[in-house]
Amino acid sequence: MKMRSLSLVSLFPFVLCLGLSPATAQEWKPSRNIDIIVSSGAGGAADREARETQRFLQQLPGMPPVTVINRQGGGGTVAWSSVIQRKGDAHTISTLNVALLTNQILGTAKIGYRDLTPLAVLMREYVAVWTRTASPIGSAKDLVERLKTDPSSVSFGLSPALGNQNHIVLGMIAKAAGIDPKALKIVVYSSGGQGMTAALGGHVEVWAGTLGGALARAKKGGGVRVLGVSAEQRAPGAAAELPTFREQGIDAVYAAFRGWQGPPGLTPAQRAFWDQTFSTIVQSDEWKEVELKNAWGSGYLDSAATRKHLDAEFESLRKTLAELGVIK
Repeated sequence: MKMRSLSLVSLFPFVLCLGLSPATAQEWKPSRNIDIIVSSGAGGAADREARETQRFLQQLPGMPPVTVINRQGGGGTVAWSSVIQRKGDAHTISTLNVALLTNQILGTAKIGYRDLTPLAVLMREYVAVWTRTASPIGSAKDLVERLKTDPSSVSFGLSPALGNQNHIVLGMIAKAAGIDPKALKIVVYSSGGQGMTAALGGHVEVWAGTLGGALARAKKGGGVRVLGVSAEQRAPGAAAELPTFREQGIDAVYAAFRGWQGPPGLTPAQRAFWDQTFSTIVQSDEWKEVELKNAWGSGYLDSAATRKHLDAEFESLRKTLAELGVIK
């Protein structure tokens, strides 16, 4: 099998937490199906994170069946609203990403990040901005020049909501062109899969999405030209062939976080279970291979550290969005 089982050494702490050693057993373990609620449709970055996590969870001994449920809409609000209704149920986890914070900052959703229980930041993810190979825009510099001449001459696509990491990077590009980010012509799609299909079909000229989502299509014959990546330096692996914005003299560097959260009211024992579970996964060699394949950056944080990160990120994003003119 291509996906190898996690090693017994890496699984040892998890086996203990499932109750095989009474002295160190956790007070809580799952007793029925685990639901993974995805905040966007199939084919996008959040869905890819969920499917990879599902595979790893199902390899762990004693883990019950794990089901992925896509609930797109409202920039993630539909999914997170359903999670809030499962108060205290640690059998439910949901994707956690920048949109949860920016929706709150922008006032487009009543749900805030403190309404849910943070469980983990699993990885960092960079934004890739690309166009079809048939487009006359050949580089990030070409894009900046087009925007300087006429900001409305370029249509951009992103998902699943304004104000997220994709929008932030486009705003940075707008600033590099010396134009108001609000002048950009942006179309919002409910999922990355739907949006990328639209971009490949020419319905929008430029797509801003995950680096992992762009990789396969950026290969020779894939019909995609990556204009720039929001990393400080080129990523390893297959992504090493793709240029960064920074190396083209454009100040557009940003790494988004992706992780997991649960319903409100989870107990310390329930959080501890998920701390041990995600820690076991990210320490395995197999997970490191998945990170490389998807061009994900390492950056695991447990539940307590995730809460602190969200507090700091909320304040940072509020300043960034104000600077970009998205909020007053």
